[in-house]
Amino acid sequence: MALLIMGMKMGKVKFKVIFIFFAAFLLWAAPRGARADRIKDIASFQGMTENQVVGYGLAVGLNGSGDTGNATMQAIANVLERMGLTVSLTDIRAKDTAAVMVTATLPPFPKAGMKIDVTVSAIADAKNLQGGTLLLTPLYGPDGKVYALAQGPVSIGGFVGGGGGTSLQKNHPTAGRVPEGAIIQKTLPFTLGDGRTIKLFLDTPDFSTASGIAKKINGTFGPGCATAPDPSMVSIDIPPAYEDRIVDFVSLLGDMDVAVDAPAKVVINERTGTIIIGQNVKIAPVAIAHGNLTIEIKTTYAVSQPASFGPESSKTVVVPNKDVNVKEQKASLMEASGSTLGEVVSALNALGVTPRDLISIMQALKAEGALKADLEII
Repeated sequence: MALLIMGMKMGKVKFKVIFIFFAAFLLWAAPRGARADRIKDIASFQGMTENQVVGYGLAVGLNGSGDTGNATMQAIANVLERMGLTVSLTDIRAKDTAAVMVTATLPPFPKAGMKIDVTVSAIADAKNLQGGTLLLTPLYGPDGKVYALAQGPVSIGGFVGGGGGTSLQKNHPTAGRVPEGAIIQKTLPFTLGDGRTIKLFLDTPDFSTASGIAKKINGTFGPGCATAPDPSMVSIDIPPAYEDRIVDFVSLLGDMDVAVDAPAKVVINERTGTIIIGQNVKIAPVAIAHGNLTIEIKTTYAVSQPASFGPESSKTVVVPNKDVNVKEQKASLMEASGSTLGEVVSALNALGVTPRDLISIMQALKAEGALKADLEII
């Protein structure tokens, strides 16, 4: 069984990327397979959901970097009218104001009076929100009701400076945050289970993990307390001793350590050249040959300058001289295999390839069937 892979580099371009192997030696030294995690770190209980809210507002106090469109001018006129001042739209020339969308996330079990962060983003032609202040903005839920009010100074976490064709910018100046800028106005009703059962939803559905959670709970609170109808959910009956203490019961469940069976997976980020190899990844015995082809092109210019006081027809002539060199590294077949994460890392490191080339190798290994894992490209 042989696999031949060659990478090419054109010109003098060199890719400088960082190759990251997510290898934890504690996991390497432990027996291969499942690891132990707390239930609350790998799953969430029914009712513990977040909710999105959004609103339209105005950011004022900008240093001439606001909007210039009529829509923002109309919004300013509407705000002034609600404050008892009637102005004509043609009389407003405000470059210190920007129309923004305000977004926030309500945490699980929100209570009236709690403060949350909001994100402010320009939606028109504003150049910079630096130094702006968000005016009082109602935040609506999907049902059209107001659940929070937002207001406060906008922090963009950067700056923009310079002028006259020369500028310096850090981060995105047209989006920022208002820390604790919104106050929740309504206490949302919630139900942690139905009073008799609690459902547990796994972050990553897995048959082995769901079955292990049910067995762990049954071993602690008695047989039949928990069942796993599918790989993404565990249904738990509340014991009679905890019917009036559901919070204590959920706390005990969340602190339980259970075995988590992580699937064998290799994640590749082609944009950054990052490769993450899971603990359960294996490579069947395979032979790999890898070589690099480098083409280098150099261009020099020879200038022919006519002599002084020469004929008027004499001209300066530029003659380009091109030098092309082709180099190809010698490549030999190398056996690569591994049944543990450490062996896989050692086998791949022995090839001495760059992350970009290794991405191609991993894809070819998957196509050949030697890579015993799921290959995910993000």
